[in-house]
Amino acid sequence: MYKVLIVEDDPMVAMINEQYILKNKSFSVCGKCKDGISALEFLEKESVDLIIMDVYMPKLDGFETLRQIRKKQIPVDVIMVTAANDRDSLEEALHLGIVDYLVKPFTFDRFQMALQKFTAQTKALEELDTLNQKSIDFIIDSSRKRSGDLHPKGIQEKTLQIILAELKSNTNKWLIGDDIAEKTGLTSVTVRRYMNYLVESGKVQGEINYETGGRPCMLYKITE
Repeated sequence: MYKVLIVEDDPMVAMINEQYILKNKSFSVCGKCKDGISALEFLEKESVDLIIMDVYMPKLDGFETLRQIRKKQIPVDVIMVTAANDRDSLEEALHLGIVDYLVKPFTFDRFQMALQKFTAQTKALEELDTLNQKSIDFIIDSSRKRSGDLHPKGIQEKTLQIILAELKSNTNKWLIGDDIAEKTGLTSVTVRRYMNYLVESGKVQGEINYETGGRPCMLYKITE
């Protein structure tokens, strides 16, 4: 079982993170800290497999905490859970070697995908005792494929590709859900569920059209 440390100054978010973690039987919560300083103190005493960490915190923010973790060479992986959705923050997190980056508010399914991404990467490394270029390539490619194939419950890859193909064939056009349903042969309910997922994952843009003369509807366009 993987031990997880939650580093979050918002008690409500920390509680949600803990509930989401405990839904996965491969993980347990070994501690919760409200800032980076207390997190570093915790790590000096306890071994941890994974940290779920916020960026904006008092005393020591998430980025500086992660820099200190790397400087001290503490062997732990980190998933950032934050309201910071700007490019600079993401680049900084990637440079510091995060496993995943979740923007608040996040869904239960997306949180579980991050945990599964960590598990896939860790297991791939554990399965090999010695590394050569071929095994290294396998680990990196497998981790990318597994994380790319992780979709929330109810989202099937084949159906996803059908919808994406229709969107790609109309790259510069805004489409409504009913148009997509008609062209793909899927039900409107199914299309709506998949479009919500695609918008949330950043693969599709979504805008509300108020100029319908009646009830507003959603417009969709694939992200270039």
